Amino acid sequence: MSLQPESSLRQVVAEASARLGGVDARHEAELLLLHVLDRPRSWLFAHATDPLAVADQAAFEALLARRVAGEPVAYLTGRRGFWTLDLEVDPATLIPRPETELLVELALDRLPQGHALQLADLGTGSGAIALALASERPQAQVLATDASPGALAVAARNAARHELGNVRFAEGGHDWYGPLQGARFDLIASNPPYIASDDPHLARGDLRFEPATALASGVDGLDDIRRIVDGGKAHLLPGGWLLIEHGWDQGAAIRVLFDTAGFAEVQTVQDLEQRDRITLGRRPA
Repeated sequence: MSLQPESSLRQVVAEASARLGGVDARHEAELLLLHVLDRPRSWLFAHATDPLAVADQAAFEALLARRVAGEPVAYLTGRRGFWTLDLEVDPATLIPRPETELLVELALDRLPQGHALQLADLGTGSGAIALALASERPQAQVLATDASPGALAVAARNAARHELGNVRFAEGGHDWYGPLQGARFDLIASNPPYIASDDPHLARGDLRFEPATALASGVDGLDDIRRIVDGGKAHLLPGGWLLIEHGWDQGAAIRVLFDTAGFAEVQTVQDLEQRDRITLGRRPA
């Protein structure tokens, strides 16, 4: 089924929504169409009866076919909103997700305004966490690290686009703390890989298109989190915080890791769907 020529924008969205299916179909169809037209969403309401030009219809059809095949909307448009920021994303980066905003909220609760704080975001991807913290705490200095040069390039472009000069970037491999070069921080945040390597979800939906190295971490999904927790205290200032995002069923195991590593005030915070999402702890003063 293809779109009818000279269809109105309203008809185009309706037909595309039917092809996509699912609760987000209309929203996704609008995002793809607005990307082709390079217009804001408010424009679409005022021009719903306008016809879609032939050239634009071809471009929209191509994007729609890729979405029907499962490719994420964020990769098709190259954009994803996170916190107050519009971020560039591409297949070198994970797609920022709304639940990660909880990590930003919890971090900001522990970062007083107006102080020259030192912060680190391990595995920054598109820069979502680092840039959100930098935008809310302009006097802080934020170090954003990633093992992927491609991801760091995207993150650096996002920082430049939002004119956030208080963020710097460093490349590092499986040694999560190598890029920190022995520095200590008031807070370290991370959304590391935490899916078990044999989890069937890796072969479904959007995850099929996202970088596997940023998703999976050993047979129980905790290999990278173990490394981050084990090395955390050595890279935190006294009283400094470590915050880690993780899977819904990993909270209890990760609290044990934090306790064993000697962190204080350890707790797991649930997301809006009452699922364990963030575990955090403090280096004793």
